[in-house]
Amino acid sequence: MTSEQTFTLNLINSLKTVGSKRTYSKGDFILKEGEVEKNLYYVESGAIRVFLLSEYEEQSIRFGFEGSIINSLSSYFKASPSEFYVEAIRKTTLLVISKEKVQEIVNQDIESLIGYNHLLETVISQQMEREVDLLTVSPTERLKRVLERSPNLFQHIPLKYIASYLRMTPETLSRIRNS
Repeated sequence: MTSEQTFTLNLINSLKTVGSKRTYSKGDFILKEGEVEKNLYYVESGAIRVFLLSEYEEQSIRFGFEGSIINSLSSYFKASPSEFYVEAIRKTTLLVISKEKVQEIVNQDIESLIGYNHLLETVISQQMEREVDLLTVSPTERLKRVLERSPNLFQHIPLKYIASYLRMTPETLSRIRNS
């Protein structure tokens, strides 16, 4: 087991013992734009999305479903108001742990610190993959790249949110999937 996997398991176990369990209905906001992110969320069941609301549209930037750890990252790390909304896209149960508790876990021992660093490296790599997705011109290629990373995405996330994530209309996404 890698240090990242060990740390993640320890974090999930801590979430189960010191975290709080919260259930949200479809459409409930876990965090709104302007609020400061103070927690880390483990999706026990259901699905959530992180999105940006521009004056013209909602732009989904990240999804979390069963087994995911997610939050509004930049707000969490900088302790600044979030630019994003975090919303339940169906009935969702989260295990919630505060940033302070995460830091306690990280600082327990050197193995935890190393595991946390590896987890952060993974998150940064995922963000870079997302950047490449956005720069990929072909809608078909964008879909292909995302499905390589998340083959079960359509089982967890509604089509309209996936389309938003891929920067295309739901109709275009349906046409690509059917071709």
